[in-house]
Amino acid sequence: MEGGIYTGIGNGTQLDSKVVQTFQKSFVQVQDILDQNRLLINEINQNHESKIPDNLSRNVGLIRELNNNIRRVVDLYADLSSNFSRSMEASSEAESAGTLKSDGKSSEKRIRSG
Repeated sequence: MEGGIYTGIGNGTQLDSKVVQTFQKSFVQVQDILDQNRLLINEINQNHESKIPDNLSRNVGLIRELNNNIRRVVDLYADLSSNFSRSMEASSEAESAGTLKSDGKSSEKRIRSG
């Protein structure tokens, strides 16, 4: 799919494969963080249930790590949203000017009279 065009959006909008790869990379990062959060939450719950003072003290750091991970996920989604908006605008501009080639550049359509 390198250098190709992805037409998987319902309204027929075309996205360059580099854009799709960027989205996929971001979604993998988000999923990795969410998986890590699940493990942190499990450990926090186990420490809480144990009621052992050292484990409860450890939860402070684990909860901070969890909060930082949540911030990272929010930032990644904000970046995704921004990147998606920019790619949709670029795609829309290219379509209004002509057609979107596989190299991401637009070409003018010539209209014949008669």
